[in-house]
Amino acid sequence: MPNIDSAVSSAAPNMVLLTDTIPVGIGLTHYLVLSAILFVLGMIGVLLRRNAIVMLMSIELMLNAVNLSFVAFSHFLGLIDGQIMVFFVMTIAAAEAAVGLAILVSIFKRYREVNIRFFEHLRG
Repeated sequence: MPNIDSAVSSAAPNMVLLTDTIPVGIGLTHYLVLSAILFVLGMIGVLLRRNAIVMLMSIELMLNAVNLSFVAFSHFLGLIDGQIMVFFVMTIAAAEAAVGLAILVSIFKRYREVNIRFFEHLRG
Protein backbone atom coordinates (compact mmCIF):
# COMPACT_ATOMS: atom_id res chain seq x y z
CA MET A 1 0.00 0.00 0.00
CA PRO A 2 1.62 3.32 -1.02
CA ASN A 3 2.25 6.06 1.49
CA ILE A 4 -0.14 9.01 1.05
CA ASP A 5 2.49 11.61 2.01
CA SER A 6 4.91 10.41 -0.65
CA ALA A 7 2.15 10.33 -3.27
CA VAL A 8 1.09 13.91 -2.49
CA SER A 9 4.67 15.23 -2.40
CA SER A 10 5.52 13.59 -5.73
CA ALA A 11 2.35 14.96 -7.35
CA ALA A 12 2.86 18.53 -6.10
CA PRO A 13 6.46 19.09 -4.96
CA ASN A 14 5.92 22.79 -4.05
CA MET A 15 2.86 22.12 -1.90
CA VAL A 16 3.25 22.30 1.90
CA LEU A 17 1.19 19.82 3.84
CA LEU A 18 -0.96 21.14 6.65
CA THR A 19 0.23 18.41 9.00
CA ASP A 20 3.83 19.52 8.58
CA THR A 21 3.25 23.08 9.79
CA ILE A 22 0.29 23.05 12.17
CA PRO A 23 -0.15 20.62 15.05
CA VAL A 24 -3.49 18.93 14.48
CA GLY A 25 -4.05 17.35 17.90
CA ILE A 26 -6.23 18.92 20.55
CA GLY A 27 -4.28 19.41 23.73
CA LEU A 28 -5.08 20.12 27.34
CA THR A 29 -4.89 23.87 26.74
CA HIS A 30 -7.76 23.71 24.25
CA TYR A 31 -10.00 21.98 26.76
CA LEU A 32 -9.08 24.40 29.53
CA VAL A 33 -9.73 27.44 27.36
CA LEU A 34 -13.14 26.05 26.36
CA SER A 35 -13.88 25.29 30.00
CA ALA A 36 -12.93 28.84 31.02
CA ILE A 37 -15.13 30.33 28.30
CA LEU A 38 -18.10 28.21 29.40
CA PHE A 39 -17.52 29.11 33.04
CA VAL A 40 -17.35 32.84 32.30
CA LEU A 41 -20.55 32.65 30.21
CA GLY A 42 -22.29 30.91 33.10
CA MET A 43 -21.00 33.48 35.58
CA ILE A 44 -22.22 36.33 33.38
CA GLY A 45 -25.63 34.65 33.21
CA VAL A 46 -25.82 34.38 37.00
CA LEU A 47 -24.68 37.93 37.63
CA LEU A 48 -26.61 39.78 34.94
CA ARG A 49 -29.89 37.91 34.56
CA ARG A 50 -32.87 38.37 36.89
CA ASN A 51 -34.85 35.34 35.73
CA ALA A 52 -34.43 32.48 38.19
CA ILE A 53 -34.65 29.74 35.55
CA VAL A 54 -31.91 31.38 33.47
CA MET A 55 -29.82 31.64 36.62
CA LEU A 56 -30.26 27.91 37.30
CA MET A 57 -29.24 27.12 33.71
CA SER A 58 -26.17 29.34 34.11
CA ILE A 59 -25.18 27.51 37.27
CA GLU A 60 -25.51 24.22 35.39
CA LEU A 61 -23.29 25.65 32.64
CA MET A 62 -20.66 26.56 35.23
CA LEU A 63 -20.79 23.06 36.72
CA ASN A 64 -20.40 21.51 33.26
CA ALA A 65 -17.38 23.73 32.62
CA VAL A 66 -15.79 22.37 35.77
CA ASN A 67 -16.70 18.84 34.67
CA LEU A 68 -14.94 19.43 31.35
CA SER A 69 -11.79 20.46 33.22
CA PHE A 70 -11.98 17.37 35.43
CA VAL A 71 -12.35 15.05 32.43
CA ALA A 72 -9.57 16.79 30.48
CA PHE A 73 -7.10 16.52 33.36
CA SER A 74 -8.18 12.95 33.95
CA HIS A 75 -7.56 12.05 30.32
CA PHE A 76 -4.19 13.77 29.98
CA LEU A 77 -2.85 12.54 33.32
CA GLY A 78 -4.06 9.01 32.68
CA LEU A 79 -6.00 8.85 35.95
CA ILE A 80 -9.64 8.06 36.57
CA ASP A 81 -10.02 10.39 39.57
CA GLY A 82 -11.38 13.27 37.49
CA GLN A 83 -14.08 11.11 35.96
CA ILE A 84 -15.14 9.88 39.39
CA MET A 85 -15.35 13.49 40.56
CA VAL A 86 -17.53 14.32 37.53
CA PHE A 87 -19.94 11.59 38.60
CA PHE A 88 -20.34 13.22 42.02
CA VAL A 89 -20.64 16.74 40.57
CA MET A 90 -23.38 15.57 38.19
CA THR A 91 -25.23 13.97 41.10
CA ILE A 92 -25.07 17.17 43.11
CA ALA A 93 -26.11 19.21 40.05
CA ALA A 94 -29.19 17.03 39.57
CA ALA A 95 -30.16 17.48 43.21
CA GLU A 96 -29.54 21.23 42.95
CA ALA A 97 -31.77 21.47 39.89
CA ALA A 98 -34.55 19.51 41.57
CA VAL A 99 -34.49 21.63 44.73
CA GLY A 100 -34.15 24.86 42.76
CA LEU A 101 -37.10 24.03 40.53
CA ALA A 102 -39.19 23.02 43.56
CA ILE A 103 -38.49 26.40 45.15
CA LEU A 104 -39.36 28.16 41.90
CA VAL A 105 -42.67 26.27 41.64
CA SER A 106 -43.58 27.21 45.21
CA ILE A 107 -42.76 30.86 44.52
CA PHE A 108 -44.82 30.75 41.32
CA LYS A 109 -47.80 29.29 43.18
CA ARG A 110 -47.71 32.07 45.74
CA TYR A 111 -46.82 35.14 43.64
CA ARG A 112 -47.86 34.03 40.10
CA GLU A 113 -44.49 35.20 38.81
CA VAL A 114 -40.94 33.91 39.06
CA ASN A 115 -38.62 36.80 39.68
CA ILE A 116 -35.44 36.86 41.70
CA ARG A 117 -36.72 39.57 44.04
CA PHE A 118 -39.23 37.10 45.49
CA PHE A 119 -36.37 35.15 47.03
CA GLU A 120 -35.98 37.97 49.55
CA HIS A 121 -39.35 37.01 51.05
CA LEU A 122 -38.36 33.41 51.80
CA ARG A 123 -37.89 32.55 55.45
CA GLY A 124 -36.16 29.41 56.60
